[in-house]
Amino acid sequence: MPYDGGAVDGPVDLLRLLSRGGGADPDGEGIVSTWHRFTWQELDEAVDRLTHNYREIGLRPGDRVASLMPNRVDLPIHYLACFRAGLVVTPLNYRYMPPEIDHALDVSEASVIVAHHERADDLRASQLAGSVPMGTIWYSRQGSGDRPELEDLIASGTSTGELGDHDPDAPAALFFTSGSTGPAKGVTHSRSSLGWMFSVAAAAFELTGDDAFLPGSSMSHLGSFLWTFAALSVGAKVVVAHTFDPEEILGLLRTERPTVMAMIPAALVAVVRDHGATVDDFASLRLCRAGSDKVSAELDREFAHLTSFPIDEGYGMSEVGLATLNPPSGEIREGSVGRAVPGVSISVRDNEHNEVAVGEVGKVWISTPARTVGYWRDPDATERVLRDGWLDSGDLMRVDGDGYFWFFGRKKQIIVHDGSNISPHEVEDALDEHPAVALSGAVGIHDTVHGENVRAYITIRDGEERPTSQDLIRWARERIGYKAPDEIVFLDDIPLNPTGKVDRNRLKQLAEDHVHPHGLTEA
Repeated sequence: MPYDGGAVDGPVDLLRLLSRGGGADPDGEGIVSTWHRFTWQELDEAVDRLTHNYREIGLRPGDRVASLMPNRVDLPIHYLACFRAGLVVTPLNYRYMPPEIDHALDVSEASVIVAHHERADDLRASQLAGSVPMGTIWYSRQGSGDRPELEDLIASGTSTGELGDHDPDAPAALFFTSGSTGPAKGVTHSRSSLGWMFSVAAAAFELTGDDAFLPGSSMSHLGSFLWTFAALSVGAKVVVAHTFDPEEILGLLRTERPTVMAMIPAALVAVVRDHGATVDDFASLRLCRAGSDKVSAELDREFAHLTSFPIDEGYGMSEVGLATLNPPSGEIREGSVGRAVPGVSISVRDNEHNEVAVGEVGKVWISTPARTVGYWRDPDATERVLRDGWLDSGDLMRVDGDGYFWFFGRKKQIIVHDGSNISPHEVEDALDEHPAVALSGAVGIHDTVHGENVRAYITIRDGEERPTSQDLIRWARERIGYKAPDEIVFLDDIPLNPTGKVDRNRLKQLAEDHVHPHGLTEA
């Protein structure tokens, strides 16, 4: 039987997303950063002006609007204007290089690009950016161009006066996956599925108009994009972080006193380990959510020791939004990604699509009205993951008797050693507990006897003496037995993918390029 998170109100109306906050207190703050502050009324007026200006330059409903932008208050204003104008927001990862930019532009056939001026060299190096029909709308170019910049389009112009109306089944957003199994695919959401996604997240976080949400990651990725609009939809204030380094995050915690914060584990580790961080910095928070990658047991302990409350781990994906979360007003189980959230049903199945018993590992299938309508102009890829109203996530989990889910890993990243499945997360958790280890990544490398052996890549904390490979292997064996790595490789930096996760695909390439069949490597 599927695990059902219960009912949820929705979907959020993308045209009237700001009505809750604006109706309750138009002079109250809706969105703020260290440099800019907008009341609900000011935010609504800015969105209205930009909507009008987008129409004036010739954009029409259904046009894809690519954006290559870092976090700024102007970015959610841009998204909101696209919602009102019926345009399809198409965020590009801000770390994209020219080939990745070209792929996204080719797939989306974007009509225009909204880009920060510091990416001008990369857009010039792109083969396709110069041929985008309406060119580039620059941000922060400070008047050096021959057309209005994004700031100008937001600050001046005539109000639209009318919200209009749009087909709920029309596309509203196009997100590119990280491309772990090939070129990035365009995950498409309709106005309806996106609105449901906002409703689901708001219900899961138990957000109200009294909250202030600090999304501590890029708003060009689904996570902080989702947290931002889920919060705004219920009248909660949003606190925009330009960067995610400890200095800015701790500064915003101290000055803005958010009640909810969400970060990826790698960035949260840096905040927690900052020498200036104190328990008082986190005192305003009722909830800190971490996700997008596995939260290590070490981070769990360090965070709880510093703040006196636990991390709330969750699970989601671009195709469905938020799917699980430890209930904020219920029990938070360390190491679990929580329970199915309102509006989501989850089924754990074997390879024959039969549901597995409690405690057994199986593939996660998800059903929710927030589910993607498919991959942009890729019916074959869509058909592979959507079936009878369910989405095959490709992720492996087990569920306990109380309905809490425990992440096991991506099916394609599971290491098969002597016929046993080993999750790279288990290996990394064990190694990350070592006081000298800053970060680790585990992959399988082919072995003619064992199928795959476990190789772990390690970085060492500043100021710590480097242990030997054998020391680390023994350390891991004491904790996870046969799952411990067979080899250790020390690196100056662990490669991360564009969403900030340990890039196991890159580590796999390193392993395949530098196979060491005899003994351990200290290099």
